[in-house]
This record gives sequence, structure tokens and C-alpha cells, in this order.
Amino acid sequence: MMIRPGFRALAIAFALCAVASLAQAQWKWKDASGQVQYSDRPPPNGVADKDILLRPAPPVTRAQPVATPGSAPPAAAASAAAGIDPALEAKKKQADKQLADADAAKKKAEEEKIAQSRAANCQAAQSNLRALQDGQRIARTNEKGERVFLEDAERTREIERARQVVATDCK
Repeated sequence: MMIRPGFRALAIAFALCAVASLAQAQWKWKDASGQVQYSDRPPPNGVADKDILLRPAPPVTRAQPVATPGSAPPAAAASAAAGIDPALEAKKKQADKQLADADAAKKKAEEEKIAQSRAANCQAAQSNLRALQDGQRIARTNEKGERVFLEDAERTREIERARQVVATDCK
């Protein structure tokens, strides 16, 4: 019997897929009921070390650049040497980025609030300055509740104070 060339390629591809799927099932352990389990993921936290029958082989690592004295090791080598999972490291970086983005948004909102406050102060100071420079008599109420008019020296001080507020808040 002769095998067709297309069928032979299909059989080879199927065999490679079967081998690849077996290579992914790198963990083997006994669960609580004594059943043997296979998975490409580590067993659950409740499984004792003595019940883990097969662990994945350590990954083949490429040669890392040698760190010279006084230089820091590359981040990947440092995390691999410390036994840190790259996926967890990526999640941590993502969480840090989200926190930084939230902080930036909060800071931007505070800056906008300050800018609105300055704009309101600017308008009030400009209005006050125009009223003081208008030349009309300005009356205020003192501590006793009596109506008191500003004298020229007080008007000059108030005009200077209003100009300072305009200079600082009207930029």
C-alpha cells in the first residue's frame, strides 16, 4: 500500500502537535483524592511538595552579559536570579503605571481647581481695582457696625494691594 504525499505531511503535522501538547503538560501531581493530574500550570497551593511527581525542566537561558563591578545587572537577569515570575513583574509594572496615571490625573485636577480659583481671584481683584481707581467714595463697615469712608491713604494702600493680587493671579 502506498501512502500519498499529502497524507504523509498531515500525519507528520499531527504527530508534531501531539508531541508539542505533551511538552506543554509539564506538571504532574497527586491531588487530595490520590488521582494523578497533568497540567501546564503548577498545582494548586494545597498540594504538598511530596505529591508533586514531575516539575517542568528549567528553561534554557541565553548567556547574560557579565556585570562588571559597580554596574547593575540587567532587569531580566536580576528578576530571574531573584526567582521573580516575569508575568508577575509585568502585572506589577502595569499596576504601578495605573497608580502613576491616577496620581497624574489627581494632580491635574488639583491644578485645574487652583487655576479656576486664581481666575476668580483675578476677576474680583480687577473689579476691586477699577472701583478703587474710579474716584468715587467707598464706604466700609467698621467693627462697631458704623459706615466709614476710605481716606486717600487707605485708598492708596487698597489700590496697591489690588494691583499685587492682579499681578500674581492674572498671569
